[in-house]
Amino acid sequence: MHDIRAIRDNPTAFDDALIRRGHAPTSSHILQLDTSRRACIQAAEAASAEQNTAGKLAGAAKSNGDDVEFDRLRSLVSAKKNEVANLNDEAKEKDTNLTNLLMAIPNLPYEDTPDGKDENDNVEIKHWGTPKIFNFPAKEHFEITAAIGGLDFETAGKISGSRFVIMSGTIARLHRALAQFMLDTHVNENGLTETNTPVLVRESAMQGTGQLPKFGEDSYQTTNGWWLIPTSEVTLTNIVSGLTVEEHTLPRRYAAHSLCFRSEAGSAGRDTAGMLRQHQFEKVEMVSITHPEHARPELDRMTKCAEGILEALNLPYRTVALCVGDIGFGARRTHDIEVWLPGQNTYREISSCSSCGDFQARRMNARFKPATGGKPEFLHTLNGSGLAVGRCLIAVLENGQQNDGSVSIPEVLQKYMGNSSTILPDGRLS
Repeated sequence: MHDIRAIRDNPTAFDDALIRRGHAPTSSHILQLDTSRRACIQAAEAASAEQNTAGKLAGAAKSNGDDVEFDRLRSLVSAKKNEVANLNDEAKEKDTNLTNLLMAIPNLPYEDTPDGKDENDNVEIKHWGTPKIFNFPAKEHFEITAAIGGLDFETAGKISGSRFVIMSGTIARLHRALAQFMLDTHVNENGLTETNTPVLVRESAMQGTGQLPKFGEDSYQTTNGWWLIPTSEVTLTNIVSGLTVEEHTLPRRYAAHSLCFRSEAGSAGRDTAGMLRQHQFEKVEMVSITHPEHARPELDRMTKCAEGILEALNLPYRTVALCVGDIGFGARRTHDIEVWLPGQNTYREISSCSSCGDFQARRMNARFKPATGGKPEFLHTLNGSGLAVGRCLIAVLENGQQNDGSVSIPEVLQKYMGNSSTILPDGRLS
């Protein structure tokens, strides 16, 4: 959510930032509603003062035995009481409208976020590794002989419908190994705190991180009002919701491995083969809660944490800075990491790391006390995939495939796989 005071102070800068994102300028509408709301509040305060004055005069008239004046003032007190109530109701309604308006407006990009309209204008900022050249036609993950027996889309479809998979045997173990490796790396090498959070959350938690109200169709809601998280960004970030923390406790860096649920609204017909785009998937998420001055370098640090996982797995990737027309609703700057998938002969997103500034913190009312004193300030929040486990499984299978249908296991995962180095064509480990 946006700071109304910042909009009052510099509406032109606010509109210019929105225009960069391809959003219509809205400061005039916001300020008009804000002015009307403040006028109602001031009128209510004036009417309340008049009510109090009339009440005191009525008491004096009663003491003096002036019944006529007493009755007049008593009627005035009653009228002012109704006027105050009506004005407060009107101010409350305008405040709700203003809040809803501010919550529906996307975040303002950093100055170093590239300009552009869509993904075609994204800027590559890093390229690592060289895609392997196979001496045979590279297959997609669900076509590789060693993986076929461990990926059951048909039975999952019978139980749950499309965009689900049942993993079994060695493939399920490899999937688990990847999540374990990611967590171990982030905790032991990157200094994140391992966290296990719920997958069911209240509506306020989804509102706090920006999934609601604008993107409700992208998630699932239970019949009793809980929401299934689309990412543990929701739970990890909301750890500080409603809190005012001490500055010396910053930064707070969390990592969580969780199930995630997305309706994939609007993706009909896209990536229907295999497990690239699922309704239920697993992800290791990173969240940082920081001082405002440290948010931008924290984004670079988080990006390196995610890149390090791919480098350890020896998976080629590229990192792109999303342009203003492609960044998410709550982001000020985003780095997408795209892993090479030889079966598709292209790079596909496996991580998205974003700095949100104080956008989420304002929605959650999350602040910190400056060490030097002064009023509490809003925290800055960041989130990033470290990584999407299923997509990482796809990348390991496709990049490790051999001509005989077997799959070579990355060295860093072998200790999680019984010190095996290969998944044989029949699915056994060797």
